[in-house]
Amino acid sequence: MKITLNVNGEARSLDVDPRVALLDALRTHLDLTGSKKGCDHGQCGACTVLVNGRRINSCLTLAVMHEGDEITTIEGLGEPGSLSPLQKSFVKHDGYQCGYCTPGQIMSAKGMIAEFNMGWPSNVTDDLGTAPDFTEAEIKERMSGNLCRCSAYPGICHAIREAAPDEGTIEEAAE
Repeated sequence: MKITLNVNGEARSLDVDPRVALLDALRTHLDLTGSKKGCDHGQCGACTVLVNGRRINSCLTLAVMHEGDEITTIEGLGEPGSLSPLQKSFVKHDGYQCGYCTPGQIMSAKGMIAEFNMGWPSNVTDDLGTAPDFTEAEIKERMSGNLCRCSAYPGICHAIREAAPDEGTIEEAAE
């Protein structure tokens, strides 16, 4: 099936089997290998990408379902010499060890910050009638779908708190 995916601001034409997952289309057909195949069941978050600004597990969705959508992978955030604020903060706070989960962690953090800025509550939000506070508990809950086998969670949490104001409207994150 011939499809066009809009990935990192560029229209990319593909000829894929309609059963191909978005993750496999990105990695195998478009050679964008930043998104990782971890569990292939949507349980680890290593494959997280943004679709129309919302984070998804790319292993759980078909590529053909995303024709016309804006897909952003880790390659679309920054590159050596021009990293995004989140990427810089992950380096600064050692928010990675082996690095396998890092692209998914960063993409999930970017999506999570956008969700927070829209006022979406999480399971730990105290008052559903007011905007949530950007606390460590909120970050941990919102990032709970992304696993790190090396246990770099403290660095990941610090990186997100520091970079959040540069990624959106969260002002109290750096305090």
